[in-house]
Amino acid sequence: MRVVIVGAGAIGAFYGAILKRAGAWVEVVLRSDVEVVRDQGFVIDSPLGNLSYRPDVVHDSVDDAPTSDRAADYVICCVKVLPGIDRAALVTPWLGPDTQIVLIENGINIEPAVADALTDHDLISCLAFIGVSRIGPGRIEHKAFGRLTMGAWPAGNSVGCQALGALFAAGGIDVKQTESVVRERWAKSLWNTPFNPLSVLADGADTVTMLDTPGSETLVRACMAEVMAVAAADGHALPADAIGRNIEGTRAMPAYRNSMALDYLANRPMEIAAILGNVVAIAQRLGVDVPRLRMLDTLLAMRDVQAACGR
Repeated sequence: MRVVIVGAGAIGAFYGAILKRAGAWVEVVLRSDVEVVRDQGFVIDSPLGNLSYRPDVVHDSVDDAPTSDRAADYVICCVKVLPGIDRAALVTPWLGPDTQIVLIENGINIEPAVADALTDHDLISCLAFIGVSRIGPGRIEHKAFGRLTMGAWPAGNSVGCQALGALFAAGGIDVKQTESVVRERWAKSLWNTPFNPLSVLADGADTVTMLDTPGSETLVRACMAEVMAVAAADGHALPADAIGRNIEGTRAMPAYRNSMALDYLANRPMEIAAILGNVVAIAQRLGVDVPRLRMLDTLLAMRDVQAACGR
């Protein structure tokens, strides 16, 4: 099975290692660390053991001509969902008539921009539950987890999705196949949508700070309740105890900085629209009042204006 991973940062490199361990031919497309990865491959420290590997081909841009007469079976897109990044254009060079597109990315309602541009290809949407980071050129630290939830988009499952899930499972991670990947995205957004922007507005705060500061848990719960209301209006009601279970699970973890907090502290672009803005837009379309989420979205927009002015 030939797999091309577009955007082999921490997430892409990790899941490439899992596929490589399962016996797939794995090519990666990189914007940085190209020569390092060509020379030594990826060095990955993991609780799963030594996941270090050499990709079968390392491409330094999507302009490279594919190196095989056979098109990829799967093109996996792991780039951040950011304004101005055309993900459909990034994956197009690697597509053949039967190639399936896979998104392993954060956020809600992130699929249409790719699906609408590439209507002839099946789309598989995946949610990664993982703690992993890039700690140097070609070096990845996998701290915990790694489970994937995956399903055909917008709904259902498919033979191709099941085959890819079986490959990931053979590589050593837990895989959940779902008939409703949109509902699963709402379930993950219940945590991501409040915690990610709040961490940035609190100057990169970790989860312990965001729950133990007086009044903070109340705010987190209120934001989660707004996400629950939007999900229900969108036809994907979440269980009544979902907020409590998310809070309990977060308290059980060590202090943790989420992806948006890490991007903020490193002065990297943040997935604000995918994680928060899209929820607010869906709420507006469906007539659901989300005053706290709208406030967070406005505050982050104000922060971006200040950052653009150099303040």
